[in-house]
Amino acid sequence: MAQHGTLPGILRQLSGLGGCTNPIRLDGHRTEYDLDTTSGEIGRVLQHLDSSALPAGQLLVFATFTAPGFGPVHNRRTDGRACRCGTHHDQNDDTLGTPLDPDTYDYEAAVLWNAHAGALWRRFSIYLRREVAKRAGLSQRRLRDHARVSFAKVAEYQKRGAVHFHAVIRLDGPTGGNTPPPPWATAELLTDAIHAAASKVRVDGPTLGDRTHTFTFGRQLDVRTIRSADFNDGQELTERAVAAYIAKYATKGAETATGALDRPLKFAAELAQLDISDHARRLIRTAWTLGARKDLEHLRLRAWAHMLGFRGHFSTKSRRYSTTLGTLRNARAEWRRAQAAAATNPHPDTTYVLSHWVFAGTGLSAAETWLAASLEPAPGTEGEPTA
Repeated sequence: MAQHGTLPGILRQLSGLGGCTNPIRLDGHRTEYDLDTTSGEIGRVLQHLDSSALPAGQLLVFATFTAPGFGPVHNRRTDGRACRCGTHHDQNDDTLGTPLDPDTYDYEAAVLWNAHAGALWRRFSIYLRREVAKRAGLSQRRLRDHARVSFAKVAEYQKRGAVHFHAVIRLDGPTGGNTPPPPWATAELLTDAIHAAASKVRVDGPTLGDRTHTFTFGRQLDVRTIRSADFNDGQELTERAVAAYIAKYATKGAETATGALDRPLKFAAELAQLDISDHARRLIRTAWTLGARKDLEHLRLRAWAHMLGFRGHFSTKSRRYSTTLGTLRNARAEWRRAQAAAATNPHPDTTYVLSHWVFAGTGLSAAETWLAASLEPAPGTEGEPTA
């Protein structure tokens, strides 16, 4: 993207809601002045808040990274043509995402892809910085003095059971979102760097029998610039559209996307008694079988068989994309100290507050709802490495 971010400010706003999901929205301003208790005259401005200056829309890049193919599956074509099986599937058809020929579908590669997806993303983030530096005519070391690449991403299960990633990626100034990017940092440059990095990145996997696995992203890569709905009459992809998409689809776990389990498996014999799809059953059984191999024990495939091999968090971000949990903890501690100090001082300095507010609606926007929810890891994965 080509604008500095304001995510820390958004987080401060959301954290002040105390968990409320339907807040009242106000437009207006508030100014606090120092009041001379002797003369009664208004002195210097202590604090000023204007709703128009609060975090709003910004330019970002939204990218979707898919898994490669493991065999033909039943699908709904965007061009209106029938599936390869000759059927025009309804969007709720249970056969969507299932293999046309389960006996030739590469279940082994599908499970191992999920297990290595996090490592592939981490390597992509390294390659991306290299590609940005190359296009800026800088070394990677010098890039840090001019710009910083940051991201926030979420994982989604496709109906076929393969994980893919949605990511909001941006270019900031050298210290992150509080500084503007250099003039050369454009959406076009970042988009080109994303395509280049995604096409080059690969992770070497295990050798099973006479087959060596190597993992790459799929050929379907979608990268688009996000613009505020306030610009260009909302004709381009907007942050609200991105947030709505993520909120609707990316919260789906393996159990809702593929009809798999919502809990870890204890014994392989359970699979025969479970009311799950045949495709999900074969994916889980493959993960369970591979998990018995000593050379794959680091992947913990049996513990994550119900997640089809994927063991990462639902959402992750780079360190400087937004504020850290440590910063938020320090802010809370500072607030408590200030409250305790105020309680021991019965005669605080007198101030004069001038404010004007008008009702502007209720509830959180789609972007705010997604942001508040995406900071929490997927249930049961708090102790696992992020993807």
